[in-house]
Amino acid sequence: MVDGRTRRRTDTRQRLYEAAMDLIAEHGFSATTVEDIALRAGVAKGTVYYNFPSKNALFEELLRHGVGLLTADFRAAAGGLAPPEAVLALIRAELAYIERHRSFAQLLLSEMWRTNREWHQTLQLLRGEAVDVIAQVLRRGVDEGHFDAALDVRMAAAALFGVCLVVAVDWLVFEPDRSLADVQGALITVIRARVGI
Repeated sequence: MVDGRTRRRTDTRQRLYEAAMDLIAEHGFSATTVEDIALRAGVAKGTVYYNFPSKNALFEELLRHGVGLLTADFRAAAGGLAPPEAVLALIRAELAYIERHRSFAQLLLSEMWRTNREWHQTLQLLRGEAVDVIAQVLRRGVDEGHFDAALDVRMAAAALFGVCLVVAVDWLVFEPDRSLADVQGALITVIRARVGI
């Protein structure tokens, strides 16, 4: 059972994550200050430092939080399904997650390519956990004869993760009037043609 103090701290951290995500997506990491994050979250600057020792620590925890939620969504979506259906469920789960958390998706996409950040290794590990869920589904599909035995499972999993991320961000930035179902259908058509699901 969660006590009131723990719930308040969790709620405060969530507000800080959301404020940081939005501000960094809008202005970039360097231009976003702790004061900006506190103001957007509706808390005192000291509250930020009470929860996180620095802006960098807040950002690293934000990455853990966001990618952790996505990985949990992947596990829930693929659980108990045959590999072809699981791949479709993973695509839907990633697109739906990105639609719900568009600022985080933009942030993730921009940060994955920056190797000079102190949290790059953390992001690499987190991305690896998400891609591992996809790879497990693809590996099972190869082992069970659903997919081509020559499929490079790890590369295909990374490609599927990346394609969904880029397509979703592109959709939300350039074609926001398209429905989630429409984007899912278009992407699934492409994936079916390449993976054979």
